[in-house]
Amino acid sequence: MAKKPTKNSSGRGYRDLTVKVKTAKGRKISSTNWLQRQLNDPYVKRAKADGYRGRAAYKILELDDKYRFLVPGARIVDLGAAPGGWCQVAVKRANALGERKGKAQGYVLGIDLQEMEPIAGADLYQLDFMEDDADLKVRDWLGGNAHVVMSDMAASASGHKQTDHLRIIALCEAAAYFAFDVLEEGGTFVAKVLAGGAEGDLQKLLKTRFTKVANVKPPASRSDSSEKFVVATGFKGCAA
Repeated sequence: MAKKPTKNSSGRGYRDLTVKVKTAKGRKISSTNWLQRQLNDPYVKRAKADGYRGRAAYKILELDDKYRFLVPGARIVDLGAAPGGWCQVAVKRANALGERKGKAQGYVLGIDLQEMEPIAGADLYQLDFMEDDADLKVRDWLGGNAHVVMSDMAASASGHKQTDHLRIIALCEAAAYFAFDVLEEGGTFVAKVLAGGAEGDLQKLLKTRFTKVANVKPPASRSDSSEKFVVATGFKGCAA
């Protein structure tokens, strides 16, 4: 006899039974484990229900709940924006659609190497942010400097933990230097890093340019992941 779904601890609704995924012919065990984790991930289910393009949307939601940088009227740049979950969050919180009457209307700009499906309230461009004139293009599109530069980018995985750590730190440093070129004084930089020992130089760099630098692992980050986020606030400006 099939078991009935059980109520969750809050008494609201029901908790689904764990989904088991069989290893299909030709599928690696690691792929099967990833698929099973996705199917049983509450954030994946919430993202579908809430209309977000991925579970990563909750990471920026949780970071913003704590640090309050996605404010109405803010000009926001999302680096490596695909598939667009962070942009979706930014549009709502910065009031980019002007839906919150009496609040300033913000602007959200997403850039990525690949094309993205349109997002209402965001301008999306296919661009390599490391191109020589990328900062000039971004400031032109923004009509000024940014209040927030954020990045959930990760370098392609090599399968070697230390190599992957070094790659993502290098990518984060590149994003930081880009932020130095486009941020408004007092602005915020948010980026994903991987814990692993090589992020010390990045921390030192950010502390010379920002008033405060915090390292955070939001609840939406999987517990078995080494990812964390740097939240640097109070940009000191180009003269720092």
